[in-house]
Amino acid sequence: MHDIDTSLLRTFLSLAETGSFSRTGIRIGRTQSAVSGQIRRLETALGRRLLERDTRNVRLTADGERLLVHARAMVAQADAMLARFQTTDLAGEVRFGSPEDFASAYLPDILGVFAAAHPAVELHVTCQLTLPLVEEFERGVHDLIIVKQDPARRYPGSRPLWRERLVWVARPGVGANFPDAARTGRPLPLVLSPSPCVYRSRAAGALDAAGVAWTGVFTSPSFAGCCAAVRAGLGYAVMPRAMTPPDLAVLDGWPELVAAEIALLGAARLSPAAQALAAFIEERVSQR
Repeated sequence: MHDIDTSLLRTFLSLAETGSFSRTGIRIGRTQSAVSGQIRRLETALGRRLLERDTRNVRLTADGERLLVHARAMVAQADAMLARFQTTDLAGEVRFGSPEDFASAYLPDILGVFAAAHPAVELHVTCQLTLPLVEEFERGVHDLIIVKQDPARRYPGSRPLWRERLVWVARPGVGANFPDAARTGRPLPLVLSPSPCVYRSRAAGALDAAGVAWTGVFTSPSFAGCCAAVRAGLGYAVMPRAMTPPDLAVLDGWPELVAAEIALLGAARLSPAAQALAAFIEERVSQR
């Protein structure tokens, strides 16, 4: 029986998220060739091909998709074990808020590992749009919240975590090249989140700067709802590259989008448990 090195699984998970050997290398502090070598070692150990690649994209094979579930579970378990033995015992209550898309993509791993490491900490998690989260935070409803913000207009006291690369997406087969889409004579149909939303403002700003008319044909506060509308071919959307579902097409040649920023807001006085969660989130994000 052979063991699987968790460092190989971490590289695989990062590659699955970024879809890029170069971005994965930057994220984990290795060269692109070293990333390729780790993936080859993992494929050799499993006896399966995990990736399909061309000049532009890296996609998971069916075996890669199956491994993704196990890799996440194994890495989370390893992290929980390390965290449990490397940190002091904590107890108390933490009220935490997050946007729904962040919660769907990242929170299961982050909060699952934290909860396993600190079983006496009681977490109360709320998923909400950024603006209502900030309003509730200012009323003292939450101890910590994750926010999406414009780096040029940060929320006071926010602690930036990372920048999100934004992309245009559409249903495969629907996404025309931008000049053709802009010459139809009709406003471009967009799938949007309610205002104010940094993704919405990025889409509108890019099209306005290009002199292209647009209209919102579907608006939903749910990231899953927006994905469903794009899958149905209702319109184009702006999404974080790392969160774009693999069954949606990322469009090349469309107007450049300025990155958004994910940040953490914490109350002025945090309990030791809340401080630990804030530090844990920052640490986990730094490994992305």
